[in-house]
Amino acid sequence: MSVGVIGIGHYAPPKVVTNKDLEKIVDTSDEWIRTRTGIEERRIAEDDMDTSDMAFLAAEEALKDAGTKAEELDLILVATVTPDTPFPSVACMLQERLGATKAAAMDVSAACAGFMYAMITAKQFIDTKVYRRVLIVGVEKLSKITDWTDRNTCVLFGDGAGAAVMGEVSEGKGILSFELGANGAGGEHLYQNKSNHLFMNGREVFKFAVRQMPESSVNVIEKIGYNKEDVDYLIPHQANIRIMEAARQRLGIAEEKMATTIKKYGNNSSASIPMALSESVRNGSIKENDLVVLVGFGAGLTWGAVALRWGK
Repeated sequence: MSVGVIGIGHYAPPKVVTNKDLEKIVDTSDEWIRTRTGIEERRIAEDDMDTSDMAFLAAEEALKDAGTKAEELDLILVATVTPDTPFPSVACMLQERLGATKAAAMDVSAACAGFMYAMITAKQFIDTKVYRRVLIVGVEKLSKITDWTDRNTCVLFGDGAGAAVMGEVSEGKGILSFELGANGAGGEHLYQNKSNHLFMNGREVFKFAVRQMPESSVNVIEKIGYNKEDVDYLIPHQANIRIMEAARQRLGIAEEKMATTIKKYGNNSSASIPMALSESVRNGSIKENDLVVLVGFGAGLTWGAVALRWGK
């Protein structure tokens, strides 16, 4: 059985916060942010919109794209580190709101690599014929754990959601290989502190990411006997343009073959890869039969990569 994406969708809150806006609240500049991160603006959810609300809107779009009814879903996996509440899970909230009455539901916590973990978990359930249709969502409201007085982190993050419906696809399509990993010893470099704010040791995370993202990208390509030159499109976690460029250059991919939604969305953690995937499909950057590599890293420290042949 081949397992892949049969429907995709995303949601970005309408409120835009530019680098110029941040100049007014912390000691930073538009030039500093752009040159060091590649970010020009980010989307921020209003106070009355929570994580589950964004997940619902992205999920609705993915279900419509897949031609799948909520009642047909067997499992819902939501990757997030910013749930509405510690419990019940966002996945359970989403199940109720969608009317997916027969679906099991749980959240997955692997930070920015969360969508990759959810995707591969979904694949296992479908591969073993336990479930037929699985909805996976990467969603974050990072604005609620951002310290808006910390100029090193508040310029990086934004809110949003991306969703995919996973199911059986034609032979040769879908997920061809994957890699998941973790190094708990690096957890001290990126975590939520006692004041419930996000803390990041930028230098250490950067060093880890510029090594791991290119390495994982190459690994999933080599696992299927392909060369770097065979990759048609790269969707890296949208964390920092310099980290993304390291992965692109290691693969030898042209600039136009890498998703760069970071300019307008910033770092959306677990939502960044599915949002970039959804946009890339919508705007025609990803075409039928393209070999696509998805790769991300996050707190934990965690990482994940997937090589897939696009199409149903």
